[in-house]
Amino acid sequence: MSKKKKKSPLNKTIDFNIEEGTPYIKRCIDLKAFDKELLTETNKTIIGDFFEAIQIIPNESVDLLIVDPPYNLTKEYHGNRYAKTTSEKYHIYTEEWIVALKEKLKPTGTIYVCCDWCSSLIIGVELMKHFNVRNRITWQREKGRGAKTNWKNSIEDIWYATQSNEFTFNLDAVKERRQVLAPYRVEGEPKDWEETSKGKFRDTCPSNFWNDITIPFWSMPENTAHPTQKPEKLIAKLILASSNEGDVVLDPFLGSGTTSVVAKKLNRQYIGIEQNPLYCAWAEKRLEIADEDNSIQGYTDGVFWERNTLAFQKQK
Repeated sequence: MSKKKKKSPLNKTIDFNIEEGTPYIKRCIDLKAFDKELLTETNKTIIGDFFEAIQIIPNESVDLLIVDPPYNLTKEYHGNRYAKTTSEKYHIYTEEWIVALKEKLKPTGTIYVCCDWCSSLIIGVELMKHFNVRNRITWQREKGRGAKTNWKNSIEDIWYATQSNEFTFNLDAVKERRQVLAPYRVEGEPKDWEETSKGKFRDTCPSNFWNDITIPFWSMPENTAHPTQKPEKLIAKLILASSNEGDVVLDPFLGSGTTSVVAKKLNRQYIGIEQNPLYCAWAEKRLEIADEDNSIQGYTDGVFWERNTLAFQKQK
């Protein structure tokens, strides 16, 4: 029997097995053992199939939905396998989960949906049937191999929609701090930038193209062995923009727990649904770590910093 390869001390990836994860799984709500009609608590991870678990969430109880459904790709998820299907079937599947989620969202609520370029074509169409679609964010993920007969997939989409015309959007909370390389002055005074102890910077309004995101890698504390983990910085932008402290954030395809972890770090309430018990254990481990460390890579001093400015963030 081969020995488990020892990790480098610098490798912070969360990657324990189901047996090691048992204490964390016990903290979750196992849908199979849930004997109540509706969930009356928040800050919980629910183990179970989405279409069954969503039924225990009270209607109009959620302020913000962050949805990262399976893309229409064949993918292995540590014992679970999603098989690519036809566009017609993916349309049906997408509308089913959208309809199931819609009644859980408050009239003032917001929904963000993550997707790749292919599933985006379907998800966008289905969202428009049920929500007020306001924008499509494209973010640069800068990871993955190239292809010999196609362009490398290095971007993903996030659809932004609301339940009504009354919704939360905290612009100042998601401004990006950019270094000013050619400062412009008017009558000797800085124009649209500020000179600080850390240098010359401009806080800019966020656009719908994000190229400041770093994909989690092995030396980052947030990293897990989940194959499609979203960065905490990415989710933090969504949560800060479209919710307030104390609001309820629901992620119905939780994966390794990024949405719940970021919600906790930003003083929101969270609920996560995930069918894979191992991923739920990893999520609970990350939530435990967040008790001691609520930092988010790339988000310092209440602002989002552009990529490759870590030295400036650390300056005092």
